[in-house]
Amino acid sequence: MTVRKNVLITGASSGLGEAMARKHAARGADLALCARRTDRLVSLQRELSAAHPRIRVEVRSLDVNAHDQVFQVFRSCREALGTLDRVIVNAGVSHGAPIGTGAFPANARIVQTNLVAALAQCEAAVEIFRDQRSGHLVVISSMSAMRGLPHLTAYSASKAGLATLAEGIRADLLDTPVKVTTLFPGYIESEMTTTGDEPTPMMVSTEKGVTSMMKAIEAERPQAKVPAWPWIPMGFVMRHAPLRVVARS
Repeated sequence: MTVRKNVLITGASSGLGEAMARKHAARGADLALCARRTDRLVSLQRELSAAHPRIRVEVRSLDVNAHDQVFQVFRSCREALGTLDRVIVNAGVSHGAPIGTGAFPANARIVQTNLVAALAQCEAAVEIFRDQRSGHLVVISSMSAMRGLPHLTAYSASKAGLATLAEGIRADLLDTPVKVTTLFPGYIESEMTTTGDEPTPMMVSTEKGVTSMMKAIEAERPQAKVPAWPWIPMGFVMRHAPLRVVARS
């Protein structure tokens, strides 16, 4: 298995990105952590450096919707660490509203952040990987990408688009040293999924969910539904069930 020493993670100031940073740090990886909330990044940097004094942790302020900044920050992180061996395209937003209910600005922001800004991150990462002739691109899609979903229409469309984008990149890079992994997380506890007092069915803890994600990342699997149970069978149901059934779920 290829050792990926230098790892860049976007959206690393909270949620799944923060948890993946902790897991990589525990494995001895040097990190480049990027997000808008630099105060939280600095706090995480101090925590990880104290717990793992042999690793290096770089932090960068990054708004992924500032596309020129994405390229600048990725190149800066590569220069600081020497190489970028793995880039995890994790930054994203959720929620949204049914189409035609006056929520176009919110829905457009979701597509802009989850798909167009993700494209910028993939472009910046793969440009570096092509130059290095090595690297591992990881994109965080969602089980919501399996079908168009009510209330999450723009979100599920953006994550489906991201998964297709990653597959196209993978196809373009077949038989090269550059690998591409697409993760489809189910309900994993994080700031993004904590929206109310009612428990979400099939929700797993951040620890369990991110442990499953890391297993797929380290194996450099092309695609993975995580956690595997119940999301592999649920993925089949979501793909093949009548739309009326999916809409009621």
